[in-house]
Amino acid sequence: LQDQFDNLEKHTQCGIDVLEKYIKFVKERTEIELSYAKQLRGMYVNQTQKTYSLRSDPMYTSTRAFLATLNEMNDYAGQHEVISENMTSLITGELTRYVQELKQERKSHFHDGRKAQQHIETCWKQLEASKRRFERDCKEADRAQQYFEKMDADINVTKADVEKARQQAQLRHQMAEDSKAEYSSTLQKFNSEQHDHYYTHIPNIFQKIQEMEERRIVRIGESMKTFAEVDRQVIPIIGKCLDEITKAAESIDHKNDSQLVIEAFKSGFEPPGDIDFEDFTQPMKRTISESSLSNSRADGKSEPKFGGKSKGKLWPFIKKNKGAGPEDFSNLPPEQRRKKLQQKVDELNKDIQKEMDQRDALTKMKDVYIKNPQMGDAASVDHRLAELGQNIEKLRLEVQKFEGWLAEVEGRLPTRTEQARRQSGLYEAQNTSAVNSCAQDRESPDGSYTEEQSQETEMKVPATDFDDEFDDEEPLPTIGTCKALYTFEGQNEGTISVAEGEMLYVIEEDKGDGWTRIRRNEDEEGYVPTSYVEVYLDKNAKGA
Repeated sequence: LQDQFDNLEKHTQCGIDVLEKYIKFVKERTEIELSYAKQLRGMYVNQTQKTYSLRSDPMYTSTRAFLATLNEMNDYAGQHEVISENMTSLITGELTRYVQELKQERKSHFHDGRKAQQHIETCWKQLEASKRRFERDCKEADRAQQYFEKMDADINVTKADVEKARQQAQLRHQMAEDSKAEYSSTLQKFNSEQHDHYYTHIPNIFQKIQEMEERRIVRIGESMKTFAEVDRQVIPIIGKCLDEITKAAESIDHKNDSQLVIEAFKSGFEPPGDIDFEDFTQPMKRTISESSLSNSRADGKSEPKFGGKSKGKLWPFIKKNKGAGPEDFSNLPPEQRRKKLQQKVDELNKDIQKEMDQRDALTKMKDVYIKNPQMGDAASVDHRLAELGQNIEKLRLEVQKFEGWLAEVEGRLPTRTEQARRQSGLYEAQNTSAVNSCAQDRESPDGSYTEEQSQETEMKVPATDFDDEFDDEEPLPTIGTCKALYTFEGQNEGTISVAEGEMLYVIEEDKGDGWTRIRRNEDEEGYVPTSYVEVYLDKNAKGA
């Protein structure tokens, strides 16, 4: 290929172009992988925010599987980021540097080749010039010889002219001999240079170009292997992600999810019983309606859920509160209330533990200050310790209060007396609901009430055995006095609000449930937490 210098130059340039196109191809692949990973992570973030509400209890197996799938997709996106990073560092970066080096090496080799080419062309020009000069001198010598012979043969020419022609012929002949020697030397030199050019210099340069080209070919092949290996390295991890998704899907248990729904929403109430038939065809029915209503209200006292019928509402005792509910969650069904109370107790216990940890830390700090006064003033933490002690005491009182409600729900403690429940107004609301329900049962065919029924209802409401039973009950005697240590807002049934420092009468001491029954005046009495008051019992009082 010694005569294909230009073609080789074009070929090596094409090889570099191919390498640069491959680098561009890998760059586009890394951008695609990075964009794909970014979109997957964006999807993960959006879906995680949208499914944040699903992370609360109860956690269904299908929800848990979906969240696990989201986490695995996040890891899946990370593997595509790894592909992009590895291809950028192992292929794109390396090949970019190699292309720059390759261009410099190619430039150097072809510069040497052009230099050798120019040298041999210069030698050729020198040979041609020497050859032309030798040819010219030979022709001049022949003409001078012919002129001398012509002058020598002419008898009319003087001897001096003949001698001059002879000397001129000898001069030209000497010049031809010199040109001949120069041409011969130049020719030998050119042949030697040409031999070295075609058998030494050019082959060496072409050998270097060939090695350069072969390294380029090997390098692009290795890059293609690396391209595949980068993908192959993450396949096991991607496979593990997919296996985890499959495992999460197989962990879905429809029976367990159904049971969780039951546990989450069961109220603890029994379904309502059958409604008694009321025969309004008998005139005497209305004359005894008062006692019938009284019996109905008396029954509602033990089982308020069977108090009557309401259109489209099987559970008239479940009220939907708007806004915040009562502190003891009494607006909830028993099972739901138990769960809420237990959750509240757990939260308060955690708060107590946190406050105790802070108190312990401050106590240790105080001990260090006492032993090493130069480190700080021990009295500076006393105020904070006092605050923590008060906080812990308040939290313990709250825990005791909620544990009392929880124990009442779970049946571990006796319920409050009927007198306290009557003061809360619960039974009045239930009886009113029962009366209204009975009135709904006695609708006329056109959906309106008759005047007699309305009057009957108005007549029944005040006349109940339930009210008479408590109206005749004598108030409990006082057994002592008490002083309110803290302000208590009695917002729940049977409780009474007290202000800090207020003096009140004790009519029933704590029976072990954490509540003391007090009286402010004849019309105001109820329960307060025992820990909120300081009791002074009268030793002469009955039962003290």
